[in-house]
Amino acid sequence: MSSPVPLGRRSVAALSLVSFVGVTAFGWPLLASTKSALVGHSADAPWLFALLLPLLLAVVIAQISEGRSAGGGAPGLDAKSVALLGVLAAAGAALRPLGAGTAGLEPMFFLMVLSGRVLGPGFGFVLGALSMFASALLTGGVGPWLPFQMLAMGWVCLGSGLLPGAAGLRGRRELILLAGYGAVASVLYGTIMNLQGWPYIGGLSSSISFVPGDPLPANLLRFATYCLTTSLGWDLPRAALTVVLCLTVGTPVLRALRRTTRRAAFAAPVAFRPPGE
Repeated sequence: MSSPVPLGRRSVAALSLVSFVGVTAFGWPLLASTKSALVGHSADAPWLFALLLPLLLAVVIAQISEGRSAGGGAPGLDAKSVALLGVLAAAGAALRPLGAGTAGLEPMFFLMVLSGRVLGPGFGFVLGALSMFASALLTGGVGPWLPFQMLAMGWVCLGSGLLPGAAGLRGRRELILLAGYGAVASVLYGTIMNLQGWPYIGGLSSSISFVPGDPLPANLLRFATYCLTTSLGWDLPRAALTVVLCLTVGTPVLRALRRTTRRAAFAAPVAFRPPGE
């Protein structure tokens, strides 16, 4: 079984564009000069958020248009898959408060990983971003960090959808693959989110602080030390919980997601016939 919402050329182009914007937003402070006045993302976050929303819409439109132009071929997003997107985003948003603020435990990660696996990278990216947006509204966690969280979670789901063996790998081997990916993605998520705040909150005189204008390798070494000494205690419990949930409840969740996509018949072409035929 291939992905119910596969990627086409338009979707790849849209995802590439939004990822380029995201990488630029996360990484530009590393290239700042010594004369740069870094004041945090409070000024540029609204602009990034304003740019991110139409780019996410572009991914959705690309998937819809590819489904219509494909005829009886590979489908794109339709009303059924958009409805499923809303349900899963709401479920992810509801899961996040269950562990938020407790040693980095975030049960929504395993659902995002499994959903991206079953429903594909394009669907997964939009799902991850929307889930994080919905959870921020639910928990009151709206701030300059929100567009960065949406991008980072979108990448987590995108990567899950790109894992090998989507058509034939099943059972324990698939669970181990997803658990391993979930562990790595959980740590990388925390690392990427550190990058959006570290240049501004690391401290002005600390040995792990960002130094504008310093060579990139020197700043990256400080950043690695910063991650090891500050956030790893949150990232590792998040990774451990994701592994445990993938291995224990992964099978029924995957089965439910795949059963839903089969019953929704995403891949079935729609044909209209005149009355009486």
